[in-house]
Amino acid sequence: PHAGPVDSKNEAAMSELVPEPRQKPAVPMKPMGINTSLLGYIGIDTIIEQMRKKTMKTGFDFNIMVVGQSGLGKSTLVNTLFKSQVSRKSSGWNREEKIPKTVEIKAIGHVIEEGGVKMKLTVIDTPGFGDQINNENCWEPIEKYINEQYEKFLKEEVNIARKKRIPDTRVHCCLYFISPTGHSLRPLDLEFMKHLSKVVNIIPVIAKADTMTLEEKTEFKQRVRKELEVNGIEFYPQKEFDEDLEDKTENDKIRQESMPFAVVGSDKEYQVNGKRVLGRKTPWGIIEVENLNHCEFALLRDFVIRTHLQDLKEVTHNIHYETYRAKRLNDNGGLPPMTVETEENHESNL
Repeated sequence: PHAGPVDSKNEAAMSELVPEPRQKPAVPMKPMGINTSLLGYIGIDTIIEQMRKKTMKTGFDFNIMVVGQSGLGKSTLVNTLFKSQVSRKSSGWNREEKIPKTVEIKAIGHVIEEGGVKMKLTVIDTPGFGDQINNENCWEPIEKYINEQYEKFLKEEVNIARKKRIPDTRVHCCLYFISPTGHSLRPLDLEFMKHLSKVVNIIPVIAKADTMTLEEKTEFKQRVRKELEVNGIEFYPQKEFDEDLEDKTENDKIRQESMPFAVVGSDKEYQVNGKRVLGRKTPWGIIEVENLNHCEFALLRDFVIRTHLQDLKEVTHNIHYETYRAKRLNDNGGLPPMTVETEENHESNL
């Protein structure tokens, strides 16, 4: 007859014990390696190939923004990076057009295919930036544009019936062109990078580096790095986002030696020693764009496209967009306000 209450006591005691958080073992247990030679081949390694196939099917987006004064060769450089006319010239822009009075933002999209991989590349140009006598707050429309893209993505994401693949117009990378003055950065440069480095990945680039001697170039690079550091400007790759020691070592080298990349762009080809090369012709010879002894263009291209392109996209998504999203949801008590436009979208999605 006493069995009942004892059981219930035990149950009560047990239920009190259950919620207690379990102490984590100090050293995480190492997963045991199973000797697969006994079992034969399983095929786990094919996941990489499966992922590759899926990515190849869908293709991917990459959005790059160029900012800097007129005449620094921004369009030419982007064309050189992607070896095709992807910037301004291809959109019917002509030299005679007068400089816009304010910053205008033009986005030009292209699909580039290489080795079966499709990339939807969007080049976002900012003509009129820094060209006026009074450049006060001229970074504002650019910041507004970047945030609008985050907002667009967020609205799509919080839709009840959301698209399987949200079109990504977020700016993954902003190349900021610094004038090769050999002096220090202009207040406008510092102001822009201070504001924008919080919302986008900024990569500083010294334009038209062939206008400086090698000594001037080295000195100017060091001075720019120092100024950015003194002003607390974090450019990409940001120190705090290095994931492990390998990343840190690789990125430290880029931060301390390569940045800001001193580059020369050109979309003209010349014959040099029987080879066709991209270059700029000067009275004393040809500056070869892809020759590291002449300029650091190849370093910039390898960095942006060959080693860090995926990381630029991830930092944009996991850091900059996350920060924007958290702030928006916080300010709004949870959700972006449903505007008429989003309601219509929502209905059309349904």
